Amino acid sequence: MPDIWYPGSQGGAAVADLLFGVVSPGGKLPFSWPRTVGQIPMSYAHTRSHEPDNQARRYWDEASTPLFPFGHGLSYARFTYTGLAVDAPVVPRDGVVTVSVELTNASDREAAEVVQLYLHQRHGSAARPLRELKAFQRVVLPGGASRRVEFTVGPDQRRYWSTATRDWALDESVFDVHVGGDSTAELTATFTVTA
Repeated sequence: MPDIWYPGSQGGAAVADLLFGVVSPGGKLPFSWPRTVGQIPMSYAHTRSHEPDNQARRYWDEASTPLFPFGHGLSYARFTYTGLAVDAPVVPRDGVVTVSVELTNASDREAAEVVQLYLHQRHGSAARPLRELKAFQRVVLPGGASRRVEFTVGPDQRRYWSTATRDWALDESVFDVHVGGDSTAELTATFTVTA
């Protein structure tokens, strides 16, 4: 029996619909699921370690990666991501970029996918996580269909609280954009924020 946590009074009917394929699951994990309790706490939004090339080799007997990454979810459909694009390679500090990706339902049944956008600020007034979830969209696609999904990345998505200055920071930097179905999203693009 799958772990359904607190499903409510109609949880049994919902699980039966999932198990018998009446509907396709579309939920995503709101945390990284560790391989063992010894990996806790495990955060996808971590900063670069002093040994970035060995970051996935913390334990000698198993991988340091999560069993299921942040944002992971199952579906009876298979989705593919292609054509990641940023509409402006350089923007001012108060500028906005549009990030788009082509999402395709490569199966023969309708299903929902949560498209996730992560940002990494390469440098600034403080160390920034390698990936931070900044936007997501739930998209329902019939089997075989495709849709261009767009995200707007502006100052609100790039701003962060700086403990050094005790104020909000909005730095000029190079930003890496990652888009996919979980925090290990492989499609990557960049844009630069300048004065």
